[in-house]
Amino acid sequence: MSDNPAQANADLEAAADELLAKAEADTLLEPELDPRDAEIAALKEEVAAGKDRLLRFAAESENTKKRLEREKAEATLYAASNFARDLLSVADTLSRALATFDNRDGIDDKTQKFIDGIEITERELLSVFQRHNIRRLETVGAKFDPNFHQAMFEVPTSEKPPGTVMQEIQAGYAVGERCLRPALVGVAKAAG
Repeated sequence: MSDNPAQANADLEAAADELLAKAEADTLLEPELDPRDAEIAALKEEVAAGKDRLLRFAAESENTKKRLEREKAEATLYAASNFARDLLSVADTLSRALATFDNRDGIDDKTQKFIDGIEITERELLSVFQRHNIRRLETVGAKFDPNFHQAMFEVPTSEKPPGTVMQEIQAGYAVGERCLRPALVGVAKAAG
């Protein structure tokens, strides 16, 4: 500092001016916070939250739609299960009727036409089953599956591996991938 008071005042004023200029420059770099800016930021956050909720709702709606379509398809596929299960006895009766005529030698024309009518009826019934996705289970030679087979007895044998279906007592049926009625079967077991 100088000993001259006038010079000291001038130096102080110059330093104050310099500090004031620096402060003004800093405020130019930091823009003044406008209350509207805070309101805009809050509104932007609210819009983002609303958009997020909307996207979640849309995804949930799509999942619900897909689930309902799947349930409707399953209901349509399996709706006739009880009725079809009742018709299986008709298919069994037709099969048994045809099995009684294994040897058709010496059968008169009238009886042959009767047998042909039974065969046509059985084919038509199986065709209706097929149109409704009801299929007869293939059992003999297949590996025993408790979901589709019901073991009635065991057959000691060395011809087939244990657990192989050797004989079918009653046909089994499935609708889609569900068992409508399990096949009654005889299953191979190790001989000895």
